[in-house]
Amino acid sequence: MVLSMEGIPGLLYLLLLSATGQVSSYGAPWRPTWPAYRLPVVLPQSTLNLAKPDFEAEAKLEVSSSCGPQCHKGTPLPTYEEVKQYLSYETLYANGSRTETQVGIYVLSGNGGGAQHQDAEPSGKSRRKRQIYGYDSRFSIFGKDFLLNYPFSTSVKLSTGCTGTLVAEKHVLTAAHCIHDGKTYVKGTQKLRVGFLKPKFKDGGRGTNESNPAMPEKMKFQWIRVKRTHVPKGWIKGNANDIGMDYDYALLELKKPHKRKFMKIGVSPPAKQLPGGRIHFSGYDNDRPGNLVYRFCDVKDETYDLLYQQCDAQPGASGSGVYVRMWKRQQQKWERKIIGIFSGHQWVDMNGTPQDFNVAVRITPLKYAQICYWIKGNYLDCREG
Repeated sequence: MVLSMEGIPGLLYLLLLSATGQVSSYGAPWRPTWPAYRLPVVLPQSTLNLAKPDFEAEAKLEVSSSCGPQCHKGTPLPTYEEVKQYLSYETLYANGSRTETQVGIYVLSGNGGGAQHQDAEPSGKSRRKRQIYGYDSRFSIFGKDFLLNYPFSTSVKLSTGCTGTLVAEKHVLTAAHCIHDGKTYVKGTQKLRVGFLKPKFKDGGRGTNESNPAMPEKMKFQWIRVKRTHVPKGWIKGNANDIGMDYDYALLELKKPHKRKFMKIGVSPPAKQLPGGRIHFSGYDNDRPGNLVYRFCDVKDETYDLLYQQCDAQPGASGSGVYVRMWKRQQQKWERKIIGIFSGHQWVDMNGTPQDFNVAVRITPLKYAQICYWIKGNYLDCREG
């Protein structure tokens, strides 16, 4: 049974806002364990047909903002109606048609869940030379034995220039700005494709380099067309109304299954619960064309919606799935999950001292409920984050 949050008194709503983020952890302290979250439900209420977009926006491979952690933390909590608006979404189909879906937010009566959210407020300042901090700590991944194996095989390239991550048999998670600039869709989105690295066989061979086995095997992209995309209205409204990067995520549905192992999404634990306080992600940085680039780094700060870190990255890595590996108590095994989406760069005034960060959008309980419903189409399959 689900209960609507509409009409909940203000004080009780604030209690629910503070409740969803609470977790219960299991296992020994030395074994980082996936927390058990109380999850809300996000369900469609109505769908409206929209005019076809013009697809005239220029693709931007990164997003910049000068609103840092303190700016984000100081933003007032949104109302229930505002949260519903932010989580409403646009769907773009391959034939160019477009719809807008309004959602309702519900709590499961037997699960004690609630909705929680916090907004941010960016501006458009940018800095041209950025995203590498001191010594470049990125690793280019070579050889099919690595590229074609999990977890690196879950990273894919978008035809608009960004990175995405396989999160289901036919679904790819990426950054919203890779397909939409906040006002309209970018050029090429109507014929959006997703590229999978595969061995580049020559002369009918098996792809091995017999003359020099130490040389990495050449790879090529095999492309699959996208059937439809989902973008939250919080991103579309956000760019127009300076709300922030909180909703810089999108889900792509492919026209056919990709037949690779994918990585599940999960609710982002607090940074202090991450193994070593670190995150990991792989992407197609545009300064290393054709290479998949892996990196990991410490989380420096966090808000409810964003993770601030200084992982070395360049444009093209945007949309990469940020993941960690933790112990899954129920299955008694280690499991990687995507807990965020790499978004872009922030140049922040920290107590009068300029400081720059790379930013990832966290998968919060509400975002998990929304993305999971986009994938599954049934909220009952989205009870575990």
